[in-house]
Amino acid sequence: MPSYLPSTNDLFTRFATKECALIQQAITLVESCEDVEPNRPHGLDVALNLLALNVGLETILAAILSDPRLIDYPLDIEFGPVVASLVTNIKELNALKIYSKNISTQASQIEILRRMLLSTTDDIRALLVKLAYRLARLKKLAQEEQDIRHFIAQETLDLYAPIANRLGIGQLKWALEDYAFRYLEPENYLFVAKELESKRVHREDCIEAFIVQLQQAVSSGDMRVEIKGRPKHIYSIWQKMQRKKLPIEELYDLLAVRVIVQKTAQCYEMLGLVHQYWISIPKEFDDYIANPKNNGYQSLHTVVLDAGNNRIEVQIRTKEMHDFAELGVAAHWRYKEGSKQDIATEKSIASLRQLLEEQDGHALLENFHTELFADRVYVLTPKGQLIDLVKGATPLDFAYAIHTDVGHRCRGAKVNGGIVSLTYQLQTGEQVEILTGNDIAPNPNWVDPNLAYLKTPGAIQKVKAWLRLQGQDKHLGMGQQLLEKEVQRLRPKSDYQAKLLQHFNLSDIEKLYLALGRSLINSRQLNYALLEIEGKKRKTKVKKAAPIQANKLDISVAGADNILTHFAQCCRPQIDDDLKGFISHSNGIAIHRADCENINKLSEEQKKQVFAVSLKVDAT
Repeated sequence: MPSYLPSTNDLFTRFATKECALIQQAITLVESCEDVEPNRPHGLDVALNLLALNVGLETILAAILSDPRLIDYPLDIEFGPVVASLVTNIKELNALKIYSKNISTQASQIEILRRMLLSTTDDIRALLVKLAYRLARLKKLAQEEQDIRHFIAQETLDLYAPIANRLGIGQLKWALEDYAFRYLEPENYLFVAKELESKRVHREDCIEAFIVQLQQAVSSGDMRVEIKGRPKHIYSIWQKMQRKKLPIEELYDLLAVRVIVQKTAQCYEMLGLVHQYWISIPKEFDDYIANPKNNGYQSLHTVVLDAGNNRIEVQIRTKEMHDFAELGVAAHWRYKEGSKQDIATEKSIASLRQLLEEQDGHALLENFHTELFADRVYVLTPKGQLIDLVKGATPLDFAYAIHTDVGHRCRGAKVNGGIVSLTYQLQTGEQVEILTGNDIAPNPNWVDPNLAYLKTPGAIQKVKAWLRLQGQDKHLGMGQQLLEKEVQRLRPKSDYQAKLLQHFNLSDIEKLYLALGRSLINSRQLNYALLEIEGKKRKTKVKKAAPIQANKLDISVAGADNILTHFAQCCRPQIDDDLKGFISHSNGIAIHRADCENINKLSEEQKKQVFAVSLKVDAT
């Protein structure tokens, strides 16, 4: 956590005289109000947290004036409509009570809450103030009871720190995480803090020696660089210890250096220099300049070994990239329009404003979901319950997400009051109503991927499970009849059932009946298994040459003689003719003479058409 805390003097030295007068006016207005909740942060506390983010006057004023002590005051006259609108937005965010102790235990709901929170934000600066308010709340949390401390700290890790990360505001993210970790796991927090302090001298010596050597290497050229040690954050260290199952002394990136250069090309030049003087670990190299993170973060990361065989992480970036990594969307106001960081910021802000339609290619994984949002859609039931579905989900997926029985009985759907097909792709924010029938009757077509009725694997499995159970009695009977017929014909030994179950790797005779009845095991396989049990060899019938009859020829296709074929009536192929085959839609392969006009008139496109087919493979 930062050792230096900004004061009111820092606030006034930042702005011009005229602007300071407005700030003082806002502070005076708020201080004149009665303080009914002394444990809650004041607007000035929030504004001081925003100083390091280099925000503008309007944001500072909005932070001060969003003080809970100030109620129903007409701000637009004295401070302008923009500030008044920001304050309204901030207070709406503060009034949002969607998080509860019950919900906090449901990991599947946390992402929904993040999105709903972000979707309420009309001006991204309101969200910056909200995050700064949460940090101020954490700083005063020691005055609260244990239950409240734990709840607010957990809410911070689940909700606010990931939002700060998504906005790219590293400073706020790290501070929020460390304060929350301190209250959630005080013993582990103190353990990491003490370990860092005990090894501090060794770390500082290693880093200082590395920096001196790197500065000497750089001094021979004309590159202007800034090299400094990179601060480590207690919660991120603890997370890495848990994730990698390593003791703290084996974490290589406790030794870290950051190099700031002037131009992007110099980042790669510096990388080459570092790899020239130190042995690098290739698997630890990441190029986030060529492949920025989704929140706009850019930097080169590499890990090298120093003379003492210590692993040192080196981050290389430009000043612009560095400011953006530290400040995220707040850096938007520091750079001219059209710069790469400005474009990344606009993209981030746009994605937040349209967050419910965002498509992020990364899953929500470690470090409380480093890349925050996955490929999801969020739709509502008629009663307003929020349902989380995979992108591309249909009303039928929605029905199965509500309840298996609703899915099985689904006959139609309405979206925003209008009838839609069951293959309609749902969009975030839509309200979905399922029309059900009395009978449970899933359609076998629903599991056909080419028809796109279902997208979610869980829903597909539910339909398949139901279909497998249907007609079970019928299949049992059919399978039993087939087995009895073969047994009567071949008359195997009395213990044939046990040997058949062993042969087909089945646990009981009913499963064998079902497999036979559903043609999962065909009669040829059964016949072979029974003969093998008896130790008999299959008899191979040798075909005798038959007199040539019209349309009666032995045909093999690619060496196989059991393929459905028929002879075309247009050219009537005969023995010794050169033949061509064409796959028909319903009657196997049509056999033509090679010189047949009809087949030769087919276009190449017709000959090469691709069709979706169902295949069944019998392996004996």
